Amino acid sequence: MKAIASRLHYVLILLLAAAWVAGPCRAPSGGGDEAEAGGAAAGPRVLRVYSALDPNETKIYFSEYEKYTAAQGRPVKMQWVRLSSGGVLSRVTQEKGNPSMGLWFGGPSTDFIDAAENGLLEPYRPRIQGFELQAQMHDPQWLWTGFYFGAIGFASNDTMLKRLGLAPPRTWKDLLDPRLENNVSIAYPYQSGTAYTVLSSLVQDKGEARAFAYMEALDRNVHHYNKSGSACVTQVGLGEVAVCVAFSHDILKKGPGQGFPVTLSFPADGAGFEIGGMALIKNGPDHDEARLFMDWVLSRQAQSLMQQWYRIPLNPGAERAPGIVPASELNLVDYDAIKAGGDKRRLIEKWRLTTGQ
Repeated sequence: MKAIASRLHYVLILLLAAAWVAGPCRAPSGGGDEAEAGGAAAGPRVLRVYSALDPNETKIYFSEYEKYTAAQGRPVKMQWVRLSSGGVLSRVTQEKGNPSMGLWFGGPSTDFIDAAENGLLEPYRPRIQGFELQAQMHDPQWLWTGFYFGAIGFASNDTMLKRLGLAPPRTWKDLLDPRLENNVSIAYPYQSGTAYTVLSSLVQDKGEARAFAYMEALDRNVHHYNKSGSACVTQVGLGEVAVCVAFSHDILKKGPGQGFPVTLSFPADGAGFEIGGMALIKNGPDHDEARLFMDWVLSRQAQSLMQQWYRIPLNPGAERAPGIVPASELNLVDYDAIKAGGDKRRLIEKWRLTTGQ
């Protein structure tokens, strides 16, 4: 295993991808999707956030944080807008100098690296108790901080694959099978951090020429592209397509976690991965509250909530449900997130020219 993947394995070898533990959670004061702001401010303490996580997952953390701050005698109301990670980056770029939100929560580090290089973020080093984040899990100047790990996998509809005479894909080449024509789904890499992680990890692992030849071939089997990286899992579950590419935690939560006949598999020839991050938006509001929230997100209490969405937390003391293959057994690509962040705009433009999307 090479540089970054090896160091990640050192930390993640004890971490198991969490199996979902179902349980009710109170919705926060607000929340929504695609530029729908959540809730109305009540009292002097407000934290305005762009979340790149699924809205239902966002509610888990924000609801619990509202409860936590209320118990501390300093209640905070979360106001938030849900966008894909690429959508957050676009919005923050458009709002440069006068942002409407103070915190960016969730999404792969490549998007945060892009934002940091364009002067869109402010540094903050969270107060962490009981462990330390390795160097690749945060910006050198703490312009962004990681709080979870995720690996790219394949979601397959068992019924559809059986009808097509196929087994769940185990390599990237398997997605090119002619029997999967119009039966694969993935997101646009210019709107989804998930899809850009796929593109950039293939480029780094296979070389740019081979990776783009592959993406051009894959495009012939793609039924449609999505704005959100996790949306395709539900589409697979409903039988709209046979296979999709997404992060494993989204596959488990939205597939078998919802009772769909969906199987998760990983590419044996190299799985891309992300360190999901959070960051202060430069010149944004509510930074005092945002810093306290970032401290809390890395706590054992907050990190243990991730088992409800199959995420692998970075806090080694967090509670995790057993039963899933350890991350150390995955064949992770040698992935340089800093390079991926720096190459993003160029690679996305090349992808659009290659696929016509």
